[in-house]
Amino acid sequence: MTVLVQQLAALLKGGRSPARLWEELWLLYVNQHGSDYTAGRVPEHPPNHPFEGTGRRNRAAARTGLLSATSQGILSAARTAALRGTPVAAAIRQGASPDPGTASPRGREHKERAVWVELAACFDVAEASGCPLADVLTRYAAHLEAEDDAAAARQTALAGPRATVRILTWLPFLGLGLGVLLGVNPSTVLLGTPVGLAALGAGIALTAAGRIWSARLVGAAAGRQP
Repeated sequence: MTVLVQQLAALLKGGRSPARLWEELWLLYVNQHGSDYTAGRVPEHPPNHPFEGTGRRNRAAARTGLLSATSQGILSAARTAALRGTPVAAAIRQGASPDPGTASPRGREHKERAVWVELAACFDVAEASGCPLADVLTRYAAHLEAEDDAAAARQTALAGPRATVRILTWLPFLGLGLGVLLGVNPSTVLLGTPVGLAALGAGIALTAAGRIWSARLVGAAAGRQP
């Protein structure tokens, strides 16, 4: 979505009309090159194409599947509205709204829908204030890119805690296996005496509770709902 907003701004600065703008994006993401992207190939653009040489982010996005089916539907609705001369922002909002009676989207789909709604707001702000839409979209793309960089930094910072959680989860079982290798036979103590059974039950409960608690802490730090 960050690349899509950047491309919108670039096309506007290049003098594309609204109808031509959405037509080119639709050809890029939905129609003409859909099979190439699905197969993991980056299509070759003709010389002086507006998307030629836009950087590594565009090529990386092309290799990872580009837009979801939901975003492709919203993009098609925006193209149709532009061709008919109706407000594109209204078409985007309608397409980004979840269908009545369906569960609220989560994860990537929720984020993409939110970006589309904010993109529609950029169109409204530019129209109401008279500010060039290309400048508004350029600043919004910079904001999205900063969010992407912050998310990547969070994932890097959380790699250590996630590894620690996994190690601590398996550590009790590794201790039991080590006891068996040393000839202590901990199963006799844990399963053959009331104290051992109580210790085993308490250990399993505490291990599960620690795992759940740690996962919730990591999830909260990553910005997900607990």
